[in-house]
Amino acid sequence: MRITTNFDAGNVDVINLENKKDIQLAIRPDVGGEFFQWFNFRLSGEIGEQYVLNIVNAGEASYVKGWENYQAVASYDRQYWFRLPTSYKDGKLTITVDMECESIQIAYFAPYSYERHQDLLAAVQMHPLATLEHLGETLDNRDLTLVKIGNSDSSNEANKRKIWIIARQHPGETMAEWLVEGLLYSLLDEDNATARLLLEKANFYIVPNMNPDGSVRGHLRTNAVGTNLNREWADPSLEKSPEVFHVINKMQKTGVDLFYDVHGDEALPYVFLAGSQGTPGYNERLAGLRDKFSEVLKLASADFQSEFGYDVDAPGTANMTVATNWVAERFDCLANTLEMPFKDNNDLPDEDTGWSPERSIKLGEASLIAMLAVVDDLR
Repeated sequence: MRITTNFDAGNVDVINLENKKDIQLAIRPDVGGEFFQWFNFRLSGEIGEQYVLNIVNAGEASYVKGWENYQAVASYDRQYWFRLPTSYKDGKLTITVDMECESIQIAYFAPYSYERHQDLLAAVQMHPLATLEHLGETLDNRDLTLVKIGNSDSSNEANKRKIWIIARQHPGETMAEWLVEGLLYSLLDEDNATARLLLEKANFYIVPNMNPDGSVRGHLRTNAVGTNLNREWADPSLEKSPEVFHVINKMQKTGVDLFYDVHGDEALPYVFLAGSQGTPGYNERLAGLRDKFSEVLKLASADFQSEFGYDVDAPGTANMTVATNWVAERFDCLANTLEMPFKDNNDLPDEDTGWSPERSIKLGEASLIAMLAVVDDLR
């Protein structure tokens, strides 16, 4: 029996391997020690044996409510991810594995590897309407890459709307990049009429992974120096948050008409939007756009709903260090944070997979329909 994390986004410490019915593990915190919940490891053992894994520090994790009704994900082939029997009690997360192959990968959610991220960038650059732009380097000297999609030779270029989409400010929220993968491939599908019409009306600026350092390090929420990027938008710095610094610099040059910040939520078993209602400049125009976007997304994807979500900020009380709030105020634009569950979607549960990469991809495709519904009214 062996447990390893010797791959990107790996995260777990082995405490005790002596008893296969009580394997003791602990999640390593992000740099800085403030956050931890993400785990990702490979178990090698004997086919037909049952192994019981106990994450002994789960009760100290960042979002303990995230363990309620949660099931860990696993894969034998690293393609199909399914749920394992999982329970939480007395500060311990217990995962039971009945081995069908000699090796199984187990994670908090289906990983989106740095290698797959590179493959995504390489694939989309082959499309004639897509270009890659290097925005700058992270603190671990990785590239921060922008995907621009649009026809710069278009006769109506000056009138085109600017749609910005970012994902994985919080690196452990891997469902965000799965969604962006689906959105990108759908947007570049020449047989997709929604995409073709959108690209006549808008240019897209997409950052599939805002936090490559945290992603590779196996962090839940922070970058290489322990910075939560989604609290840096009011005053980013090259020393603490170059990822936000470089994205804002590019936004200032292009402008923003619609902003979509894609995330995952540990506790709530729903797909929902969090908007900019608490910003000083929020107005009836933005409220109308938000309502229309939400209603169309409900029709485009039965996974999306608007009944459950975060409490709405009172007028003028928004946290302006958060991306959605800062962008909405700076550019007077429709800005939303999209949240997906780590667990399952209670509205349409799937016992085998829970919320999954495949459902995230489909939601990315559906998001384009909601964007098309509002694009003409953004300005």
